[in-house]
Amino acid sequence: MKEVKIESTLYVFESIGELPKEAAFLMQKAFEARDKAYAPYSNFNVGTAILLDNGEIITGNNQENASYPSGLCAERTAIYYAGSQYPDAKVVRMAISATSKNKPTLNPIPPCGACRQAIAEYEIKQESPIEIYFMGETGKVAKSTSLANLLPLVFDKSVL
Repeated sequence: MKEVKIESTLYVFESIGELPKEAAFLMQKAFEARDKAYAPYSNFNVGTAILLDNGEIITGNNQENASYPSGLCAERTAIYYAGSQYPDAKVVRMAISATSKNKPTLNPIPPCGACRQAIAEYEIKQESPIEIYFMGETGKVAKSTSLANLLPLVFDKSVL
C-alpha cells in the first residue's frame, strides 16, 4: 500500500473589501442574485455571478420546489445558462454567496458536490481554470484559482 497525499490551496480574504475590484463587483452581483432566490423549503438562499471571457456577466440563484430535491442550485443555474446562451465563451471567474434565514452564515460556503462536478465539466471543456470566490452572507471570502482545488479527484470523460 502507498499513501497518496492530495493538497488544495485556497486564499482567504477577511472581507469583500479586501477583494480585487473585479471580484468584489462580481460578488455584489452574486448578492443581488441571492436576494432573488426561491428557497421556501430550505430557507437557504444562494446567488452566483459568472464572468465570461466575452465580458458578459451571468447570474443564477437556487430554485426549489415541493418535490425536493428537484430544484436546482445557483451555480448550476448560472453555468448551464452560460453554456446554453454562450457556448463558445469561457468562464473566467465565479462569485458565490449563501445566506440562511435560520442562522448566520459567516464562513465561506463552497459549492455542493453536484455543482463542483458541473463546474468541472466546463473547466475541462474550456481547457482553462475557473477562478472561484465564495462566501456566506458576510465575513471571510475564500478564493480558489481552479475548480481542481475543490474537487481534486474529478470524474471526467477520460474514464468513460
